[in-house]
Amino acid sequence: MDRSDFAPGDYVRHPRQPDWGLGQVQSAIGNRVTVMFEHAGKVLVDTAVVALEPAEVD
Repeated sequence: MDRSDFAPGDYVRHPRQPDWGLGQVQSAIGNRVTVMFEHAGKVLVDTAVVALEPAEVD
């Protein structure tokens, strides 16, 4: 298995879906990152296609 750039608990934003709000990584295996977004729920993101942006919690 490949190591992901993200780890469970990390906060991210989806650059193409800003209305989804802040997301928290639930799992990350290789390019497959499952994120729970504030306004979109659980989403599986392929980081080979979408460059998630690390985010800070306010």
